[in-house]
Amino acid sequence: MSEQKPEVLDYGQAGERQLSKFVEELTQGKIIRMERQVRWRPSWYVDVERGDEILRLYLRGQREGDVAIFPDLRREADVISVLGRHGVPVPKIYGYCENPPAIVMDALPGTRDMSQASERERQSIGREYMAAVAAMHRVPVDEFAAVGLDVPEGAENIALAGLRAYWPHYQRTKSKPEPLLEFALGWIKRNVPKHRTKPAFIQFDSGQFLIENGKMTGLYDFEFSMVGDPMTDIATMRMRDSYEPLGDELHVLCRHYEEFSGEPVDHAAVNFHTLLFAVLGTMQFAGTVGVPRNGDPHSVYLEFDVALRQVILLILSDLMGITIVPEQPLRERPGDNAVLIAKLSDAIAQIGTTSELDASRKDAAAQLIECLVRSDAMGQEALARNLADVSALLGQHFDDWYAAEAALEDYVRLMGDKEDERLLRLLAAIEGRRMQILGPTRIGASARHVHLPPTR
Repeated sequence: MSEQKPEVLDYGQAGERQLSKFVEELTQGKIIRMERQVRWRPSWYVDVERGDEILRLYLRGQREGDVAIFPDLRREADVISVLGRHGVPVPKIYGYCENPPAIVMDALPGTRDMSQASERERQSIGREYMAAVAAMHRVPVDEFAAVGLDVPEGAENIALAGLRAYWPHYQRTKSKPEPLLEFALGWIKRNVPKHRTKPAFIQFDSGQFLIENGKMTGLYDFEFSMVGDPMTDIATMRMRDSYEPLGDELHVLCRHYEEFSGEPVDHAAVNFHTLLFAVLGTMQFAGTVGVPRNGDPHSVYLEFDVALRQVILLILSDLMGITIVPEQPLRERPGDNAVLIAKLSDAIAQIGTTSELDASRKDAAAQLIECLVRSDAMGQEALARNLADVSALLGQHFDDWYAAEAALEDYVRLMGDKEDERLLRLLAAIEGRRMQILGPTRIGASARHVHLPPTR
């Protein structure tokens, strides 16, 4: 596969100075606070004094590394501007900095934490949110075509809009065999909804909104937005509900959507897009999870990968009507590298930090050590079981996992739908063993909470 190095971005001190200068020139004001958000993506909260007013802004930088599906950050700014013109509750866009790339927008007030809201407030927030989603889906797609978004035509292109967008990135960055993804992609292509022929603008990675004082303050994060099947947004908010509750039960939110949109929720299409979104998310990070790229937020991407693969197996087993039997427990033993790993863990613990960002990076390393400890203790047995299962299926002995995965991937492509149940059970067993190793760690927390709430 061709190698394309990601753009090197400067979001360090020099980059911050450039951003400060740009914001002050853009707003004709003076920055009185600039605080970097402690997260894996470069972003800042900025307060600008302009006369008698204080502008509270948010600077959203570009993803670092090589996982962006739509690398041009300006695309997201243009999308948010279109939504704002149509009354959808989104941040106001003030401008766009070219170097380093950053969107300058209003800082929406509030939090994504729903834990302090009362039951009545949560229900009200859920209703507000679905009204906003329905309004977003009503914006004419021509408005988005005008800012460069593709508008698919025909049922297959509408259903697979996300796959068309993600496929070039996956082909270019794929770093190892991916039999589970090949299996899921084969099922998806054989089961495209043929009756969904009306495209709409979709947030794609939906369920992202802020709340304050029992009210929704606005939608955020349109990095992956596109034009496709509006049921995609129901599917993706369904997945987000595992770790960021949406306010009310999903089946209630679906009824709100029907009320505000005047369109019925297509529950079969929601199931299809639940699978597709989980597959695309896994495809996005598969390259760097398989062969890490320097500078990537490894703990974050590994957490995504483990959780999304659990979603793939959960929804596939439901769609195929197959009950997955839990794997026999792996035996935990003293790892061959336990002493060395303990030394590494202690060495990391002794590293001092001078900022919240440094502390978060140190903690990310500690999370990876947790995974290493369990892999050292249980990974050898998991590998032996995996090799035995693949060898038995293919009738060929393997003692190298890369070769076994490659052969299994080829077999998945060759068989099509001829051995669906047997293959799903094998793939689930392999991933089940991985889940036994990583599930109890902090990186496995999202995967432990994966569930798919009913839509009706």
